[in-house]
Amino acid sequence: MSASIHPPQDPTANAAARKDSLIEYPSAFPIKVMGLAHDDFVHTVTQVVRMFDPFFDAASIELRASSGGKYLGITVTVTATSREQLDSLYSALSSHPMVKVVL
Repeated sequence: MSASIHPPQDPTANAAARKDSLIEYPSAFPIKVMGLAHDDFVHTVTQVVRMFDPFFDAASIELRASSGGKYLGITVTVTATSREQLDSLYSALSSHPMVKVVL
């Protein structure tokens, strides 16, 4: 009896397949954005989000100030249409100088 030899599986290939299947598109997708509390922070985040979701409803924004009031957390719920759209949005938000964290 001979044993069959299988090439080693790439664990990142299975992880990538699972990641792609976790979200059904289109879907409502919440993103948390944190930064210093500033008068223009909400407006700036809204502008960035609208570049990737032109139908984004700013009335759906949820705000949460830190206990000391120095930071502001913003939850925006976008209509996710693809993995590429979400990746690009995360990248744009993360690279903005007013933004400290994107989750």
